[in-house]
Amino acid sequence: MRALYLLPFLTVAAPAAAAGCEGLAGLALPNVAITAASTIAPGTQLSFAAGPVKLPFALCRVSGAAHPTPGSDIRFEVMIPEGAGWNGRFLQVGNGGFAGQIPYGTMLLGLAKGYAVAGTDDGHATVDNQDASWGLGHPDKVIDFGWRGVKSTTDAAKAILTAYGVTPKKNYFFGCSDGGREALMTAQRYPEDFDGIVAGAPAWAWTHKLGSQALLTAQLADPTRALPVAKLPALEAAALKACGNGKPYIADQRRCRFDPATIACKAAETDACLTRAQLKTVQLIYNGTRDPIDGKMQPGLRPGAEAEGRSWRDWGVATMPGDTSRLTGKGFAWNHFAYLVKEDPAFSLAALTKADVVAGNRKLGHILDADNPDLSAFKARGGKLIHYHGWNDPAIPPGYSQQYHANVQAKMGPIADFYRLFMVPGMLHCSGGPAPTRVDWIALLEDWVERDAAPATVTARDGTGNEQVVRAEP
Repeated sequence: MRALYLLPFLTVAAPAAAAGCEGLAGLALPNVAITAASTIAPGTQLSFAAGPVKLPFALCRVSGAAHPTPGSDIRFEVMIPEGAGWNGRFLQVGNGGFAGQIPYGTMLLGLAKGYAVAGTDDGHATVDNQDASWGLGHPDKVIDFGWRGVKSTTDAAKAILTAYGVTPKKNYFFGCSDGGREALMTAQRYPEDFDGIVAGAPAWAWTHKLGSQALLTAQLADPTRALPVAKLPALEAAALKACGNGKPYIADQRRCRFDPATIACKAAETDACLTRAQLKTVQLIYNGTRDPIDGKMQPGLRPGAEAEGRSWRDWGVATMPGDTSRLTGKGFAWNHFAYLVKEDPAFSLAALTKADVVAGNRKLGHILDADNPDLSAFKARGGKLIHYHGWNDPAIPPGYSQQYHANVQAKMGPIADFYRLFMVPGMLHCSGGPAPTRVDWIALLEDWVERDAAPATVTARDGTGNEQVVRAEP
């Protein structure tokens, strides 16, 4: 595997270290244990799950764990470019899924720009971010995952930077999916911690979304209701024919009026058509389901990328014939209800009731949902929030982001002076898709915070020179 070479922005030199990197190993912080601190020389190649990384600058790497309660073990890591390698800023990154690992891949994105970076495993260790077994019988760990892991890491990282003798001129947070939930949670609960925040495809309505997903999963597992993977290419092709205007993605979802009944089977069933039962399933996926918690309709998925890699098949929206694994031992919805709500590893989503969904919200909503629309304290301290979501996200329907944005507007009135939402056509979950979807969200945020360059539009690109311009939501 080819090594990744980090290219820092050489803009701000760090002040002289107070005690040197190795001296941080003896740093005493409340409820925090520093487990390692070492200087890594320029040219050293480090190995991460994201691949090998070769450093062009010296790096101070600090590992530790926060223990705000006896049941907490929040592992974190802080990396500080030394000397001219540091750009004078701090970036904390969020996690994904149920977390369980320090998100080195996202941390390296910031490190490549010369940021001092920090990340956490959110208080538990697992190799599978769909796994929630760590939460069974451990309510402290559920709280750590919900919000305390991020906050403990923020406080520890800032204390480490201070002890090292550096003061960031600006502090930023970037996260997508669960990391986007963490981003909004931070803006809501700790508005003073960051000058700017990027929240991508945030799972902010955690208990609502997983409740609706669990009820839908139970229906999709019914052999008479299941949507076979083999049907997806025909479904996507029909959607693009109706709304794609010759593009490999739907550029304007608001005007798309795709009716999947156009490929209803009129004779013998084939992979090119939908049976009456399959058609009802697809319409349910597109239209969304009613939330037992508040009685409102929850958003559905959008057409046009059903057969893409990392799309409907990978997220369990369509299944192989006879696959019922997501009822009893696979996927975010089952893990949420089996381990965190029902606290019964033998639980099957086939037995899930609407009352269970309501109970899950009552039990965990105040811990996991980042649903407070009042961002006035974050705005008052001068904070800026960039929120993005892909129109073809197969994991978190894009309507959730539109819903939160509308909730904040309803609460606060005009919000464009500090909060912008971008809905990216063709983008899947957090990134990728059949459209130009690459945006340097961190650079965009930095321009807004430090140069007052409020983004009215962003230009998304792909690897072949194609572009699309995305306008901020009104």
